[in-house]
Amino acid sequence: MAHEREPLLRQHQSGGGNGAGAKGTSSACAAAPLPSLARTVLKFLMWAVFLTWAAGIFFYPTKPVQAVFKKFVLLTRDSTLGVTGGIFLTFSAPILIIALLAYVYISFFPSDHMDELILHVIGLRLGSVGLFCMVFLFLPVARGSVLLRLIDIPFEHATRYHVWLGHLTMALFTLHGLCYVIEWSMQGKLLEQMVEWKEIGVANLPGVISLAAGLLMWVTSLHPVRKRFFELFFYTHQLYVVFIVFLAFHVGDFIFSFSAGAVFLFMLDRFLRLWQSRAKVDIISAACRPCGTVELVFSKPASLRYNALSFIFIQVRELSFLQWHPFSVSSSPMDGRYHMSVLIKVLGTWTEKLRSIITDVQEQNRGDSELQCGRITACVEGPYGHESPYHLMYENLILVAGGIGISPFLAILSDIIHRIEEGKQCMPKNVLVLWSVKKSKELSLLTAVDAQTITSSVSDKLRLDIQAFVTQESWPPLEDGIVVDDQKSPGMFVKNGTAISGLVGTGDNFWAAMYFLASTLGFLLAYALVQVYYVKPHHVVAWWYLGLLFMLCMAAGVALPGGLVVLLWHLSEKRRLEDEKWDAASSQSSPRADQTPPGDDDAAPGVSLAAMRTTRYGCRPNFEEEFAAFAERAGDAADVGVLVCGPQGLQTSVARECRARNLGRGGGAAGKSSSRAVFHFNSHSFDL
Repeated sequence: MAHEREPLLRQHQSGGGNGAGAKGTSSACAAAPLPSLARTVLKFLMWAVFLTWAAGIFFYPTKPVQAVFKKFVLLTRDSTLGVTGGIFLTFSAPILIIALLAYVYISFFPSDHMDELILHVIGLRLGSVGLFCMVFLFLPVARGSVLLRLIDIPFEHATRYHVWLGHLTMALFTLHGLCYVIEWSMQGKLLEQMVEWKEIGVANLPGVISLAAGLLMWVTSLHPVRKRFFELFFYTHQLYVVFIVFLAFHVGDFIFSFSAGAVFLFMLDRFLRLWQSRAKVDIISAACRPCGTVELVFSKPASLRYNALSFIFIQVRELSFLQWHPFSVSSSPMDGRYHMSVLIKVLGTWTEKLRSIITDVQEQNRGDSELQCGRITACVEGPYGHESPYHLMYENLILVAGGIGISPFLAILSDIIHRIEEGKQCMPKNVLVLWSVKKSKELSLLTAVDAQTITSSVSDKLRLDIQAFVTQESWPPLEDGIVVDDQKSPGMFVKNGTAISGLVGTGDNFWAAMYFLASTLGFLLAYALVQVYYVKPHHVVAWWYLGLLFMLCMAAGVALPGGLVVLLWHLSEKRRLEDEKWDAASSQSSPRADQTPPGDDDAAPGVSLAAMRTTRYGCRPNFEEEFAAFAERAGDAADVGVLVCGPQGLQTSVARECRARNLGRGGGAAGKSSSRAVFHFNSHSFDL
């Protein structure tokens, strides 16, 4: 099939895709072989001189080229122009030769359509480069992709690469379309060409539709628009289906196949996410904390793997059927086998409505407990995150949080405390928490940690310092120190749901591999069958139709054999959940009851995290002083892990301080022994 289609591709690239130029050309070609040959020779000479000149400049710093250059200069030293003439001939003469040949070319071979030809070629090349960019565009947004897990880049970080590649890809495709629009305008055929849908060659109208969908996604994804109108960005981004499908119509199957691999991986991930997220998840309890933050506790299977820096996507169907919002997990995997919690700060319409529902149920719960059922229907996707908890890689750890950014650090602290209590391997021995909040009422979030006390066995092995900074209050409030109990609404969801599914994120590797293999083989088999039993027997040659068949084969491979594997995976997981249901039922009745018993130290008095907190009012953390003191305490040549979760300005300030101290190692203004520690900067935040 490839050898049949190759002439058609060459015909399109030369501008003759309509087939009209095939008539009456044999006599013209035979009549003018010499001018055509001369044109080709001149082109070849100009390109040969240019490439040789460019290569010489590029490789000039190398020793072999410099040796040849010196020999040439020595040969010209005794000539009339001397050494200057030799250097001139080497570096300046080639471009003058090209200019001379260009005069000859445009004098003997004038062309009324040279500008159109240049636009056509440039547009074609820009489109080709854009297709190659698409090879990488969809890889970062496959949230549960094994490739992201292989290189240990979590989805929230990978989205940055998707944003950069998206800007580059759409810029290339926009310039690609603009070149053709200008060319068609110069020909006076703009409207005629834009609505053309060829059978053989590139179909223009699908390309226009694909580009229009891409431009809508691009404009609404720009940071000012996305920040102010997130829902507009989210909904228009669903046009990626139109963008991909009509792109396949536009270029046909064999050109679309350049970037089909990444699109196929994205389809695999999207289908699996759809299967996971369709299930309703039990909400064990919901609470509105005094600072206005909402805590949700979900049911999960004991086999679900995640770490303290994971996050999940949550959909509440009473609020929206389409909106999914990401939240960091605030509970450690060691807090309990059957529950997972998140803290949600009220920042917009969606979170305000969620808090309103929970508050209403709390009010009704005081009067009639039956009214609480069925008020929230939640679906969960994930968890996603790092394959390995890199907060456990450092003996010395600094956690810098801003506001609700403390949420993942609560999970980290709980994880470290549990590991020390249970005698498991745990690197962190010296931990400093720097937490900035606007109002003192936010400090109550520290009580969200399940392990609320530090026993003597833990304090002997862990040096924990929690520094809180209240930036918008100069003095502590009168009620400072008074603990307000959270109002919890247990069982807000009717218990016909289930636990969080493990199909996505860090799910079962065996079943995930089987799903990938079955879908890939199914796609290849479907495409082979279509070629043998439909395309060739019926002589199907329309490029756009072949692109459609190619896309259908991809979808069939994912949905049929892939769907069968996912069904078997789901049934296997369901049987495992049945075996755990009695333990899970007892855990759901008391979400904190499924923790591992502390052991002998349970009866020993402990110190709460809130009691260990030092609070300063009316100021922000001085990172230079805090880092210097911590580095001196950590010792010479210590590796210090720095993890930041908060606004972009906070991340920038911490990164700047880490860089300044690392550059000042070995002495300098950064300060004596404090500059000898190495600070490893990490951020935990995402902008979707």
